[in-house]
Amino acid sequence: MPNIKSSIRSVKTDAERRAKNAPAKAALRNASRKVVAMTATAAKEDAQATLAVASGLLDKAARKGIIHKNAAARKKSRLAKKVNAMA
Repeated sequence: MPNIKSSIRSVKTDAERRAKNAPAKAALRNASRKVVAMTATAAKEDAQATLAVASGLLDKAARKGIIHKNAAARKKSRLAKKVNAMA
């Protein structure tokens, strides 16, 4: 535990921020996993529908500052690439 007053406050706010962002990041991971699972098994239309949901979540997380906007764009691009590669 830090001794400096500002560091103590930082620890507290970091914990609050982490607690607030964790569910959103978990939702992002779950949506991405769902898209990847759909590309392996389901029809292309289903995979595209789940990709749209995942893209929305990524955009929202980028707007809120949970992840960087370029990271969101990269993740969306990689997921779209997998969906488009489906036969």
